[in-house]
Amino acid sequence: MKAGSGDQGSPPCFLRFPRPVRVLSGAEAELKCVVLGEPPPTVVWEKGGQPLAASERLSFPADGAEHGLLLSGALPTDAGVYVCRARNAAGEAYAAAAVTVLEPPAPEPEPQPAEGPLPPPGAGEGAPVFLTGPRSQWVLRGAEVVLECQVGGLPEPTLYWEKDGMALDEVWDSSHFALEPGRTEGRPGASLALRILAVRLPDSGVYVCHARNAHGHARAGALLQVHQPPESPPEDPDEVPKPVVEPLKCAPKTFWVNEGKHAKFRCYVMGKPEPEIEWHWEGRPLLPDRRRLMYRDRGGGFVLKVLYCQAKDRGLYVCAARNSAGQTLSAVQLHVKEPRFRFTRPLQDVEGREHGIAVLECKVPNSRIPTAWFREDQRLLPCRKYEQIEEGAVRRLIIHRLKADDEGVYLCEMRGRVRTVANVTVKGPILKRLPRKLDVFEGENAVLLVETGEAGVEGCWTRDGEDLPAICQSSSGHMHALVLPGVTREDAGEVTFSLGNSHTTTLLRVKCIKHNPPGPPLLVEMFKGHKNTVLLTWKPPEPAPETPFIYRLERQEVGSEDWIQCFSIVKAGAVEVPGDCVPSEGDYRFRICTVSEHGRSPHVVFHGSAHLVPTARLVAGLEDVQVYDGEDAVFSLHLSTIIQGTWFLNGEELKSHVPEGEVEPGALRYRVEKKGLQHRLILQAVKHQDSGALVGFSCPGVQDSAALTIQESPVHILSPQDNVSLTFTTSERVVLTCELSRVDFPASWYKDGQRVEESESLVVKMDGRKHRLILPEAQVQDSGEFECRTEGVSAFFSVTVRDPPVHILDPREHVFVHAITSECVMLTCEVDREGAPVHWYKDGQEVEESDFVVLENEGAHHRLVLPAAQPPDGGEFQCVAGDERAYFTVTITDVSSWIVYPSGKVYVAAVRLERVVLTCELCRPWAEVRWTKDGEEVVESPALLLQKEDTVRRLVLPAVQLEDSGEYLCEIDDESASFTVTVTEPPVRIIYPRDEVTLVAVSLECVVLMCELSREDAPVRWYKDGLEVEESEALVLESDGPRRRLVLPAAQPEDGGEFVCDAGDDSAFFTVTVTAPPERIVHPAARALDLQFGVPGRVELRCEVAPAGSQVRWYKDGLEVEASDVLQLGAEGPVRTLTLPHAEPEDAGEYVCETRDEAVTFNVSLAEPPVQFLAPEAAPSPLCVAPGDPVVLSCELSRAGALVFWSHNGRPVQEGEGLELHAEGPRRILCIRAADPAHAGLYTCQSGAAPGAPSLSFTVQVAEPPPVKLISELTPLTVHEGDDATFRCEVSPPDADVTWLRNGAVVTPGPQLEMAQNGSSRTLTLRGCQLEDAGTVTARAGGTATSARLHVRETELLFLRRLQDVRAEEGQDVCLQVETGRVGAAGAVRWVRGGVPLPPDSRLATTQDGHVHRLLIHGVVPADQGTYGCESHHDRTLARLSVRPRQLRVLRPLEDVTITEGGSATFQLELSQEGVTGEWARGGVRLQQGPTCQIHTEGHTHHLVLSGLGLADSGCISFTTDALRCAARLTVREAPVTIVQGPQDLEVTEGDTATFECQLSQALADITWEKDGRPLTPSPRLRLQALGTRRLLQLRRCGPMDAGNYSCTVGMARAGPVHLVVRERKVSVLSELRSVHAREGDGATFECTLSEVETTGNWELGGRPLRPGGRIRIRQEGKKHFLVLSELCPEDAGEVRFQAGSAQSVAQLEVEALPLQMCRRPPREKSVLVGRRAVLEVTVSRSGGQVCWLREGVELCPGDKYELRSHGATHSLVIHDVRPEDQGTYCCQAGADSAHTQLLVEDHVWLS
Repeated sequence: MKAGSGDQGSPPCFLRFPRPVRVLSGAEAELKCVVLGEPPPTVVWEKGGQPLAASERLSFPADGAEHGLLLSGALPTDAGVYVCRARNAAGEAYAAAAVTVLEPPAPEPEPQPAEGPLPPPGAGEGAPVFLTGPRSQWVLRGAEVVLECQVGGLPEPTLYWEKDGMALDEVWDSSHFALEPGRTEGRPGASLALRILAVRLPDSGVYVCHARNAHGHARAGALLQVHQPPESPPEDPDEVPKPVVEPLKCAPKTFWVNEGKHAKFRCYVMGKPEPEIEWHWEGRPLLPDRRRLMYRDRGGGFVLKVLYCQAKDRGLYVCAARNSAGQTLSAVQLHVKEPRFRFTRPLQDVEGREHGIAVLECKVPNSRIPTAWFREDQRLLPCRKYEQIEEGAVRRLIIHRLKADDEGVYLCEMRGRVRTVANVTVKGPILKRLPRKLDVFEGENAVLLVETGEAGVEGCWTRDGEDLPAICQSSSGHMHALVLPGVTREDAGEVTFSLGNSHTTTLLRVKCIKHNPPGPPLLVEMFKGHKNTVLLTWKPPEPAPETPFIYRLERQEVGSEDWIQCFSIVKAGAVEVPGDCVPSEGDYRFRICTVSEHGRSPHVVFHGSAHLVPTARLVAGLEDVQVYDGEDAVFSLHLSTIIQGTWFLNGEELKSHVPEGEVEPGALRYRVEKKGLQHRLILQAVKHQDSGALVGFSCPGVQDSAALTIQESPVHILSPQDNVSLTFTTSERVVLTCELSRVDFPASWYKDGQRVEESESLVVKMDGRKHRLILPEAQVQDSGEFECRTEGVSAFFSVTVRDPPVHILDPREHVFVHAITSECVMLTCEVDREGAPVHWYKDGQEVEESDFVVLENEGAHHRLVLPAAQPPDGGEFQCVAGDERAYFTVTITDVSSWIVYPSGKVYVAAVRLERVVLTCELCRPWAEVRWTKDGEEVVESPALLLQKEDTVRRLVLPAVQLEDSGEYLCEIDDESASFTVTVTEPPVRIIYPRDEVTLVAVSLECVVLMCELSREDAPVRWYKDGLEVEESEALVLESDGPRRRLVLPAAQPEDGGEFVCDAGDDSAFFTVTVTAPPERIVHPAARALDLQFGVPGRVELRCEVAPAGSQVRWYKDGLEVEASDVLQLGAEGPVRTLTLPHAEPEDAGEYVCETRDEAVTFNVSLAEPPVQFLAPEAAPSPLCVAPGDPVVLSCELSRAGALVFWSHNGRPVQEGEGLELHAEGPRRILCIRAADPAHAGLYTCQSGAAPGAPSLSFTVQVAEPPPVKLISELTPLTVHEGDDATFRCEVSPPDADVTWLRNGAVVTPGPQLEMAQNGSSRTLTLRGCQLEDAGTVTARAGGTATSARLHVRETELLFLRRLQDVRAEEGQDVCLQVETGRVGAAGAVRWVRGGVPLPPDSRLATTQDGHVHRLLIHGVVPADQGTYGCESHHDRTLARLSVRPRQLRVLRPLEDVTITEGGSATFQLELSQEGVTGEWARGGVRLQQGPTCQIHTEGHTHHLVLSGLGLADSGCISFTTDALRCAARLTVREAPVTIVQGPQDLEVTEGDTATFECQLSQALADITWEKDGRPLTPSPRLRLQALGTRRLLQLRRCGPMDAGNYSCTVGMARAGPVHLVVRERKVSVLSELRSVHAREGDGATFECTLSEVETTGNWELGGRPLRPGGRIRIRQEGKKHFLVLSELCPEDAGEVRFQAGSAQSVAQLEVEALPLQMCRRPPREKSVLVGRRAVLEVTVSRSGGQVCWLREGVELCPGDKYELRSHGATHSLVIHDVRPEDQGTYCCQAGADSAHTQLLVEDHVWLS
């Protein structure tokens, strides 16, 4: 738990519990569970109370919220209960599961030689059983295949083969199939082999062998796969291989598919022999793989399916079919359309090792584009198995702990379903895994294939964890197959192939085929020709059902609504319903329907009804009755059915329609009674003269009689026969009755031996035979023994008179009370009278009143009150009032939290106008809550509803708005449930355009892309070619209501591309293409010009283009030119120029100006002009220099190579003597190093030597230097503080020295003072002027000087970064800072608070760091709160300092404590502040200082010490202040339990109850009872009880198997073993069996009485043991045992024996046989067509009767021609393939009865 946090998280909760596991020793056991919590809980596995640690055999895999325990190589010692404990700061939870380790079955012992041969397996009577099944095979084409199976069963089953669900003769080409008997090699059973000669590719499939006999059906299947043999390479390596398929004669079809979608090609081919199919791609054969599936569909078509098409899949696909008669082709051209918006880097195929990892990586165009990962069609969510990483535009999927089933196709998908696909290959023992799922229709064959890397290994096939039969499994080399023929819904489930630690799993789903139920029977008719029978006939339904069916006949008694099933009939035709089929006499209706495995047809009702009377049989007949004079004589009998009968007395019929009557007036009276099957005749008060009367009873099928005997007897007491004990309550009327055998015979009454005397309180009466003693209002003193005495016989009555018992009126049922800690619990019990004593008990002990338990009485109401219930107060309470008890179960829950749900913070995301419901569930319905939003209590309104329903509280926002976002709290006491509601606008949709828009524009044209949204204020982003665009002059983004526009004012070709308007939830796509207009040359109009220029000269070639922005290229003599110093290219508007500033003769040639569409040619020629002086045009002015100065004379010619001649005063100039002549290109230079007066004169430069050649003259004068002086004055300057000031002056001559002074002092250059010279100009610069730099600046040169004044103005000190408001916690350091525009001097700014300068304080400090000024406040206190300011002379800034009180924090939180019962626990909590007061609580109940609770505080630390703790003290310990709550868990473990007194040896008699008892040291402890070392579990005969500390084991009805050693174990304590001895109970026969003589069809009852109750016995008839069922009924009533045999037949005669232990009784059963008669005869004449079958059928009077069939007096024997059938009482003669010679008379003899039928054979009749 985080200290100081208001959100305590949510405790762990198990979403899926671990399940018990049963494994064989040495196998792998795994427990899994899913547990959630916030923060995520820590999971620990325990066994026997001890935590488990990981080892070589034990690991604890975890995947997100799923946790597991994996135990390898399980041992018997690993068995037990494993506990998963999950714990976090909010609580903990537990879940347990048992692991059972079974010993592997012991190996079967070797067969020992037997005296006689053993019966072979499968030779017994029963359904077919496959002894060996066919094996799956993988062969090359042309090989020979033999599939063989051997089946056992009796009778011997019929075998036949199927291929792919079709019989072999239905296969299109099965001429090379051969069936032959299998090789049994002396083994029993039937065998059939299927041989396939020279197998072909179409022979591949599933072959199923069926075995069927009368007892059932079995089948086994195998897979045959035929492969094309590998083609051998050609002998000649240069030989060109032949094409696989012939060239196509016509253009193939075209099929387009988007990238990432599936392409499916279907080819339907027919031919004989069945063609072989091959698929080719780009001329190469295709083999199936993960993305290319090849199969044959249910319609017979051949299918190629290419999954997740990629660009590399495009090409020509050909389906080639060939057989021996030829070949044919079908082709299709596949085009894959790639999306415009693509992955920058697609996925690549990867490989990984099993148990390793695989990494898939791709890159999207933009990092903000969301992506999703898929494995084929399954979305992958981030978890520990699938780690998903996003790094910028890179998307990465890491698959951990690779398994074989992780192999497959993986996809990364971004918006617009743009996908990139890759294959993941897992290297391991399993090369080819199972498909993820397999759908099979019910009844079809399911085939699963696995390929392993190692050949010959043995794998294991399981379904839902259970091994599959070996008959379904086959292996060959690397291939393993599982063939399930004719799957049913029970075959569905997870099928797994395991090889070591590698597994591959598929989900087998069986789809049910919808079948139509059968049709109803037709032409139903009812015939009532015979007495007490009805004949029902019908015809079979049309069309006939495909599956076996029966007819179900039902009856309904007229006047009733219930239909009752009579029986089911297998064959169609007719059925005779006798009266024995109905329970009672009445009118009955009948209906019939057809029933098959596919359902039931509608019922068809037979027209009319029939009156049926059941045939009665005598179950218990009349017996002679002997009574005394004056008594009633009762004659009784039981019939087998309900029927009316007639009573006779002395041959005279008695009236049975009246309940009472007289034989004749004044004579004997009688009463006739009938209850169900019992008929009674009561002759009332018979007299002596009635003795010898004969009573008879008659009904259809039954006649019986008995005699009446009347005798005189001495007086005796008829009732009571035994002593009578009676109990009465006071004031109750007591009547004691004694009935004598004689009427009005005197008797006397006695009480406690004294004769009673009549009084008002005791009355004696005599009424005929009955004598009564009456106590009108009995009192307690009337109790005693009463005696009725007459002539030596007495009847005794023991009378007890008590006060009336107390009855509990309320409650009448068990009451369950649930309460929470500290809640008041009241138990109320109401009795029927006031003042009755009532006692309260808790857990078997009487409750005494105390401070914690209050007993209240109010009239008839009694209460038990627990004022402040605690968890230990819970238990079983009883309110005892007299003999009655009221039960109460009280459960006190330690509720540490009022809020049950939610346990953590809830985040709700909704869109505007959506309905939002916030739900909070409390632990009590009456609790009141308070709802707040962002700290303020909410007010109910139509827009916000508050609802309350039981324990649920709701806040409902019917139409949520954006302003409803915030944090909602449901508060109760100190708890709250937090809901964070985030309301957003509904997703933005693009209304227009819905489809991609394509625009074509011309350059410079305005292009507008418009997108209309579903919401006006929705933001959008525009992208071009995957990159977000930025607004500029060339691209303008506009927004107008719901419309968004992107405008290209003057589109250029480079502006074309794919534009996307992304609105977050939707996008619109635009494809823009900008084409350039034709570029033309509009001037000059001619396309070729001849131009001539002079040399040297400037050459300019000019063109004017349209449009003005057209690009041109210039060429010279065919080569493109580039701009340089001698060749300039210009462009201004539509004008394009090429300029040669200084053209030379070599620049002549052909110049071409070319646009994209046109060109102009300029032929340029250059002529060389005469040499001229270019500058100056006028004569140079005289040049005056001082002696010693250098002189330079220069001129420039029009041609660089021209010759010149220099002369001085008419004489040629010679180099030397200080004169130098230079030529630099067209320039000519004369230099005089140091001039002197001799150098003065006229200098001439002449071009060429010819007279009149151009020339240029220079005049040079040499004179003394002028005096130094200042020729310009300084100017006064005014600058701002911090700026630079520059003073400037000029001096003559330029090289004169100047001296600078400031305020009269000579200036020395430095960092702030710079002096510069430029010709005659001199400057002085002052850097960063300050106020003190103001003054006078002087410049002095020679004897002259100039001065100027410098003024420095102060600069405004402004704040660039101003103060910001600050919120701080008490005790923190606070820094306020500003930044000024310049560095101010110390004290330039001042700090104020509330407008007043800050007072001196050691906690305050101001600093300056350049432009930054800071105010530091150390350890702020609430008094420092206020407004602070920083001021300069020119600016001011203010900010608010807020100081919040110091927050209380937990420095060291509480820790969980676990102790043993009776110990002490110490809790410590360290807070950040001293003097904090808080409350300690346990389970939400405040703790007070006391003997067992010590609370104290030391500085920051708070201590709690709890002593004398018990188990009930476990719970949550919390410390709470006003702003903080911290909690920890206190766990009190139970002290070890010991056995105080163990069980003792017992000896009981068989059938009695044995009780073992032991006493423990504690009442709450679980004990384990064992017998002979094995744990015992409760059962109806074995009860385990706990009474306080006593533990009882009760064994009821003990038998010899219960004898043995018993022991009990609790914890580590053990008692025993003790011995139980069961003595055999001696049983004897009290009443022997009596022999019975009965007639055939009647019943017989045998009765035997034993000396002991509940003694089981066995019945035998003729030495055969009898079992209840059918005609045999066995029952037991106390000591009496009955055997009832019904519908006797002569074969039942024999000895009847009953044996119980050593006691037995024997009797004889004799059955008189009735003659066999025919009930239904065959027709006298029957006509049959030649070649058909004739059936003659008779029904005899009883089942099992033998009949004999004769033809012309000769007995017929069964064979191929004649078939004799018997089914119950029905016998049939079937004549197969009737021929004319079969015509004649056939006779059936049954006993003395016979029936004849004339069989007529007719030939076929042809109709023309």
